[in-house]
Amino acid sequence: MSDTIDPKLRARCQFRARIVKAIAHPVRLLILEELLRSGSRCVCEIAELVGLDMSTASRHLAQMKEAGILTDERKGAMTFYRIRTPCVLQFLECIDRVAQEGLEKQLDLLR
Repeated sequence: MSDTIDPKLRARCQFRARIVKAIAHPVRLLILEELLRSGSRCVCEIAELVGLDMSTASRHLAQMKEAGILTDERKGAMTFYRIRTPCVLQFLECIDRVAQEGLEKQLDLLR
């Protein structure tokens, strides 16, 4: 008998992958860390902080906004971004724990 994956589960996994892919870049992780710390930043501040021109920073921000990670607000000519859901912090902390455990295993192999 052949088991098949539930189409709803498949769709949920595809959606999850899209979200994870949207943050799977060192610059985007830096942006998230800064927004977790500061709450909200305009594109010009984010670009300066991560060392990018504004158009490149805007593309990174747009990818995360499209995935539902960020939200934006226009104030005059400036656009400010913030994290849409606070659970992003818990996700990043989980990644840190996985990385730490991997590092510890590698160190154990060297001993």
